[in-house]
Amino acid sequence: MVGKMSYLVCLFLVGAAWAIELQPEPDYGPVAYEFQWAVNDPHTGDIKSQKETRKDDKVEGVYELIDSDGYRRIVQYKADDHNGFEAIVQREPTDIKIPLPEPPKKVLAAKILTPIVPVAPLVHYAAPKAIIKQELSTGNYVSVSGPTASYKY
Repeated sequence: MVGKMSYLVCLFLVGAAWAIELQPEPDYGPVAYEFQWAVNDPHTGDIKSQKETRKDDKVEGVYELIDSDGYRRIVQYKADDHNGFEAIVQREPTDIKIPLPEPPKKVLAAKILTPIVPVAPLVHYAAPKAIIKQELSTGNYVSVSGPTASYKY
């Protein structure tokens, strides 16, 4: 019986080792792309652009935008396996004025009267404290009573 049990364990371990065998990632060849886009909406002040290129594991790009304070932010970045991600950020003043949204117009709203509903007072119920009473007539007796029992001795 012991021999059969150890044989099953060996098959399980061999099967588990085979199930987690790692395969190398297939080589899909060189990777390369280039893209760019831009938005220029002077009405809302939404002015931004981006350009990026990649060749194999090296990415380089730049993006620009107008911050809410009117400055132009320019970010030049690059990334690779050796150095990771690196960015250089510059800010330049511009004469671009970001339009501020108009404040909402005040609307006279009717005051909503809430009906006054009488509220019952908050009451806490507690058991009465035990009363200890000593009777002095015809001897010394002590009487103790509580919410559930009464003793006299």
